[in-house]
Amino acid sequence: MKKTLFLLAIAGVWFAHWQLHGPITYPPGVLIASEPIQVDLPTNEPEFGFGEFHLKPLARFAVDARLLHSKIYRYDRGASLVPIDLAVGWGPMSDQQVLDHLRVSQSMRFFWYEYKMPPPIAAEQIVNHATNIHIIPSTPELAARCKSLRSGALVHLSGELVQATGPQIGTWRSSLSRSDSGNGACELLYLEDLGLLSAEAVPNKSRLVQR
Repeated sequence: MKKTLFLLAIAGVWFAHWQLHGPITYPPGVLIASEPIQVDLPTNEPEFGFGEFHLKPLARFAVDARLLHSKIYRYDRGASLVPIDLAVGWGPMSDQQVLDHLRVSQSMRFFWYEYKMPPPIAAEQIVNHATNIHIIPSTPELAARCKSLRSGALVHLSGELVQATGPQIGTWRSSLSRSDSGNGACELLYLEDLGLLSAEAVPNKSRLVQR
């Protein structure tokens, strides 16, 4: 009897943890129809200091997206500037029916996806509707909020895509395209705003925070 109660207690704790921290799932259908918004900045935009680093703004950027996966980095060369990467998707990559056939992961500052043939959508569609964003939180509060996000959350992210220079990292430049892949294809985002969106009230277009 005691063993049974103990196992039930363990199962209850696991279930509660999963409910609070496990991936969020939805009925089939595209949840985020809007595309990311990017406004390129002049090439003479001045740099600004951020701790030991210098950041040169390249573009204003905003995206409403579904969080596909997140990865906290503590020990690599960029961790003091970029403590977390968020892999996000929109359009078909926000559709549960598509994501149920993909295995998404992150490592070595890359976003990876795997599928059994045939793919749920064309590989080009996957590349063009998902990205790995290196997050530079502008405040400790934003850093903590990013780290607490659950996979599946619908989020609004906005700030500046930047080129960063500093100790350990050399020069780290953001991608300015949503259609590239491989090395250098990730966005490097100085995050100024993070919002959670409701699946029932996702806006039809992203909200670009003005400078």
